[in-house]
Amino acid sequence: MSILALLSDPAAWAALATLIVMEVVLGIDNLIFISILSNKLPQAQRVRVRRIGISLALILRLALLSTIAWIAGMVAPVFDLGLSGTPGPHGAPSFETAFSIRDLILIAGGMFLLWKATKEIHHSMDPDESGATLDKKGNAMMGFGAAIIQILLLDMVFSIDSILTAIGMTDDLPVMIVAVVVALGVMMLAATPLANFIARNPTVVMLALGFLLMIGAVLIADGFGVHVPKGYIYSAMAFSAAVEALNIAARKARERKRAARNTGPDTAGLDTAGLETSGLEFSEPDFSGH
Repeated sequence: MSILALLSDPAAWAALATLIVMEVVLGIDNLIFISILSNKLPQAQRVRVRRIGISLALILRLALLSTIAWIAGMVAPVFDLGLSGTPGPHGAPSFETAFSIRDLILIAGGMFLLWKATKEIHHSMDPDESGATLDKKGNAMMGFGAAIIQILLLDMVFSIDSILTAIGMTDDLPVMIVAVVVALGVMMLAATPLANFIARNPTVVMLALGFLLMIGAVLIADGFGVHVPKGYIYSAMAFSAAVEALNIAARKARERKRAARNTGPDTAGLDTAGLETSGLEFSEPDFSGH
């Protein structure tokens, strides 16, 4: 379909709007990982590595869109171990071991996410300083190149999942390209505010790492043919984020009240020491009648 025909087609506009929303939602996983990893770097390099990471994601997605026929073929099984689970309610097996290239990439990406998130959680709970990515004093130990490589690896995993979703929603390549560019633009705008928010609230770091653990497990399950509805995953993430937002609001309210008590005038009573400094003294009242 030509560009002019797409511009005058309401169905194309509806597909574009839906696909942009889907791409933005699917990009949340990628954005969380980039935000956490960029916060490990020195302050002067953080914005730069976020921009490079998201730009690499855009380049990968556009490159994959240019090879749609090859990407569509990635779902064809390349080998089969001959194992499958019991049929589910809809007749499909609960799991299967007929692996395609997409399945292998998802499993590898999920294992990497599990390893990375587990390592960061272990480090956060370690009471002693170590030579890990970030020491307890907050000194960045990760190199710029190492951060870019890790972001690039996860960009590849998330890009393949994103493009396969786009292919399943529309057949029009221009619609896919516009949706991907707009979604990555939104990610570029949201990257720094999200990273700063995570850095200001340490409890959010643990929550985000928990998200990465869940996403890694879901990617591995998807690779084995166990398809968890994305709505369940993002609903759980949204609920957890809402609870954490309430915790942050309650914590800030307590801090404001505590600060007000500490800085306000002490009207609970004047002690004798304070009065003596102003030249006044208290004497005990005499109730003996003398």
